[in-house]
Amino acid sequence: MPTLTSAIIRKIFPAVRVQLKIWREQAEKIPSPDLRTQALASFDSKTFHCAGGGMYGLLAEERIEEAIRFIVAYQTICDYLDNLCEQNASFDPEDFRLLHLSMRHALTPGAQLENYYALRKEQDDHGYLANLVKVCQDFLSSLPGYEAIKPHLLELMDYYCFIQIHNHIAPEKRRLTLEKWFEKHEDYLPAMTWYEFVACCGSTMGIYALVSSACRKDCDDALALSIKEAHFPWVHGLNFLLDYLIDQGEDKNGEDLNFYSFYPSDSTAKERMSYFYRQANISVSALPHARFHKYMNQGLIALYGSDPKVNSQKKVLKAVRQLLKEGGITAWVFYYGCRLYRRMSSGELF
Repeated sequence: MPTLTSAIIRKIFPAVRVQLKIWREQAEKIPSPDLRTQALASFDSKTFHCAGGGMYGLLAEERIEEAIRFIVAYQTICDYLDNLCEQNASFDPEDFRLLHLSMRHALTPGAQLENYYALRKEQDDHGYLANLVKVCQDFLSSLPGYEAIKPHLLELMDYYCFIQIHNHIAPEKRRLTLEKWFEKHEDYLPAMTWYEFVACCGSTMGIYALVSSACRKDCDDALALSIKEAHFPWVHGLNFLLDYLIDQGEDKNGEDLNFYSFYPSDSTAKERMSYFYRQANISVSALPHARFHKYMNQGLIALYGSDPKVNSQKKVLKAVRQLLKEGGITAWVFYYGCRLYRRMSSGELF
């Protein structure tokens, strides 16, 4: 664990900072006021997504900096589009679908780029979104294991995009649309509720694990499938249920769907979160570098649990402490490390 912590501090965080600085500078040059505002907002409040995803760069070995460049670019697309959809009063699913086509193109080297803003008034981003897509395409085209991971990348991307598109349509249509979508997948899933399934679809961790692993020549079809199945649904679910756990206050004020809040009681929620954590550990235990993947699960608890907004929500704080107890001494060490780091950087990880 000390070696991993040292690698994260010495290699991951500095490399992520460099990439965030590059993209922030590009975002500042966006001519459209609205697009510029939403692009910059992702750097003001969501950089920890890049920090968490960036840790998978360690799996890329000597290509760690290239992998992190991809991860930061792809995650920046995710966070930027989330802001564009969230702050758009039209609730137009076709607009959201066209925006998210950029995510499919980002994972498909050689795909022809389009005007992803065609259905909205403001469109001049000075090539910002296109440049993010191209960086992702260029990196993936160089991977020896790309063909092995491609179908799984696109599957996880499709889950993510469906959720993002339909979680931002007219409020009165969101829940019914997502419930019906769950019903189409229910027979192929382990026992879970519709809102847990939605949470499982909202993570990008499996994509980063796949891409970083494909940097190595030993990434074949069997390994790619095992990585995807190890991360979806349990690791993904743990990731985004934690996200919804700490965002309950914000989502209530913003009248947004919060899938953690659908649990019928606090005790049920805690039990299910612990279950997701245990299942996440089981699902990654057969992977190469299993210890690393288990550390990632513990790191998720620490990363979200150390967020300053947790302390202002008593029920959330209790739930976090329960999960830290479940995660054991390593989760607590990561947690205090994150808290210290946040203190040293005014509450933000970067």
